[in-house]
Amino acid sequence: MEIEQELANIGPQGETLLTIGVFDGVHAGHRYLLETLQQQAAEKNLLSGVVTFNPHPQSVLHPHNQLLWLSDPEDRVKSLQKLGINLVAVLTFTPEVAQLSAQEFTSLVKKHLRMRSIMVGPDFTLGRGQEGNIHLLHALGREMKFSVEVISPYTINGEVVSSTLIRQALAQGDMEKVRRLMGHYFQIGGKIIASDRRGRILGFPTANLDIPITSGQALPGNGIYATITQVDDKQFPSATNIGTRPTFGEGEKNVETHLLNYKGDLYGKEIRVEFMQKLRDEQRFPSSEELKAQIRKDIREVEAILGFGVNSAER
Repeated sequence: MEIEQELANIGPQGETLLTIGVFDGVHAGHRYLLETLQQQAAEKNLLSGVVTFNPHPQSVLHPHNQLLWLSDPEDRVKSLQKLGINLVAVLTFTPEVAQLSAQEFTSLVKKHLRMRSIMVGPDFTLGRGQEGNIHLLHALGREMKFSVEVISPYTINGEVVSSTLIRQALAQGDMEKVRRLMGHYFQIGGKIIASDRRGRILGFPTANLDIPITSGQALPGNGIYATITQVDDKQFPSATNIGTRPTFGEGEKNVETHLLNYKGDLYGKEIRVEFMQKLRDEQRFPSSEELKAQIRKDIREVEAILGFGVNSAER
C-alpha cells in the first residue's frame, strides 16, 4: 500500500504529538492550533508533527466540484516548517486512501509516526465516509493508547477562521479581511510568460504570470490592486490587474502586474505578488487614452498607499 510506504519512509526520531489536516493557506486559525500543539509537545517531551495531504482530498472525493486552494503544497510545507514544526508528513491522497476506515488510517499513523497524542478541532473527521469523528477518535485512543486533545475554534470578530471564509473574502477583494484571517497578506507566485505586450504599447509594461485558471489557484476577485512584487530577492511597489481586459474585448482571465520602478526584462523570471489593497473594479473604457489616464491615477494611488523604494531592507 502506497500510503504505508510513505509513512514508513518518514521514521521520526521520537514519539509525536500530531495534528492532521490540509492546512490550506496555513491561516491564523491553523497557526493558533499549531502554536498550541508545539507548546504541549514541548511540555510532554514529544515531537510536534503535521500530517497533510496532496492533492486536496476534495479533488479526489468530489472531482466535479473543484475546490480552489489558497496555497500550493510546496508553499504549505514551507510555511509549516517555518513555524518550527518538527515533522511535516505529506501523504498522497488517493481513492485507496479515501476507502481506509478511521481505524485503519489511525493505526497506520500510530505505528509509523509513533503517535502518542493527537490534537484536532471539534469538527474534525477522518476515514471512509468521514466516520472518524471526535467520539470515535476518543474510542480509538483508548484502544490504541494515544490521547486526544480537542482545541476550540479560533475566532476573529466573532467569525470562526476557516479557509472557506478566506476564499469568500478573497473573491470580494476584501484584502484587509483576508490579511486578518490569514495572519499575513495573500500572495501568489509564478513565472513570467510572453503576452501581447499591450501594456508596453500603452506605456505601462506588465508582467503576465503563468497561472492557468484551471490550475485550482484561488485568486482575488477581478480588479486592480496595490501590490508588492518580489523579484530577484528585491521588492517593488506594483499595480496588479486580475481580469479579462474588457477595453480590448473580453479575453481569458489573467494576472498581470506593473512594477513601478523596475528596470530590466522580467520574461522567464519567477516572481511573487503580495496583495495589499484593492483600488477599484475592472472596467471597460471607451478608448485606450482614457484607460491610460486611469492607469496613471491607479499608479498615483499605489504610490500613496505603498510609497517608492519598497525593498526587503525597508520592510
